[in-house]
Amino acid sequence: MAAAIMDKLCEENNLDVRIESAGMFATDGEKASPEAVEAIKKYDVDLSDHLSQQITPELIEKSDMIITMTEAHKMVLQDMAKEKTCTLCEVADMSGDIEDPFGGDVDDYIEVADKLYIALTQLCNKLEEIQKNQEEQETL
Repeated sequence: MAAAIMDKLCEENNLDVRIESAGMFATDGEKASPEAVEAIKKYDVDLSDHLSQQITPELIEKSDMIITMTEAHKMVLQDMAKEKTCTLCEVADMSGDIEDPFGGDVDDYIEVADKLYIALTQLCNKLEEIQKNQEEQETL
């Protein structure tokens, strides 16, 4: 859900960012759960074509930044990607983790989608500022 919401926010804000979704324990090629598809419809995001992928050393290598949902996931990636890994809540100046609603009902997914939207909006605001500053530097 996070990558799909972030893609939409970046598109709406003309941010030049490439987003990929990968899971620590994901099985490659799985569709999003019906609950996830339903939960983010309110944000006008279509998740029906999403296919999961597991995080790999190659994906880590080509990424500039890796954002995890939990501190535990961040810790797992520390050996491979310490300098470029943070939690979404850290980068969005929020506290805590955003837990995976896997196995929950649609209301659990909606609750997580709402948290993701708030945190990702904060991240987009930061990225907009960075992009604006870069553009200003290029014109000097």
